[in-house]
Amino acid sequence: MDIREKQHSGLLYLPGDETLQREQLQCLDKLFEFNQVRPSDLERKTALLKEMFAELGENCYIETPFHTNWGGRHVHFGKNIYANFNLALVDDTHIYVGDYTQFGPNVVLATAGHPVNPELRERAYQYNAPIRIGRNCWLGANVVVVPGVTIGDNVVVGAGSVVTRDLPDNVVAVGNPCKILREVNDRDREYYFKDRRIEDCEL
Repeated sequence: MDIREKQHSGLLYLPGDETLQREQLQCLDKLFEFNQVRPSDLERKTALLKEMFAELGENCYIETPFHTNWGGRHVHFGKNIYANFNLALVDDTHIYVGDYTQFGPNVVLATAGHPVNPELRERAYQYNAPIRIGRNCWLGANVVVVPGVTIGDNVVVGAGSVVTRDLPDNVVAVGNPCKILREVNDRDREYYFKDRRIEDCEL
């Protein structure tokens, strides 16, 4: 099995491999270029993201600065995705994000992990597990998602949460470790924030 297969299989591997590092640096150069583009130059930003990402749907926008281990090479975005400042994608393996999902500031999606065994960690071994986020989710500010987690559709994850386990569809989840608080319900169709009613919106 070659080093790239190990990188995407969940097996332990050494990320300092020369071939991997050469490829990664090329991706990071493209990321650097993206972060230097003026905010008003929307066409250039979109063009670069299409070059950087494995898949990019229509009408996606990422605020800068944007951080990613592999420049988005292993990132798959659907359409109409928005990410606020300081999105960090540790995309050593694949990250999948569904249509209409939104990220607050300082969200981290980390596919890479390191062994608890200190001898292996000292030798710089790493493993990766993909992250999957469904359609129409909202991850609040400072949310962290760890390797191997799947989040369903229509999920809200509260600010500051650390998501260590899978979350099903249609829930609000919060905390460290993140736990389901409740299901999305009929009240959410009437109120958008505390006791503020939804008015003049077409649902």
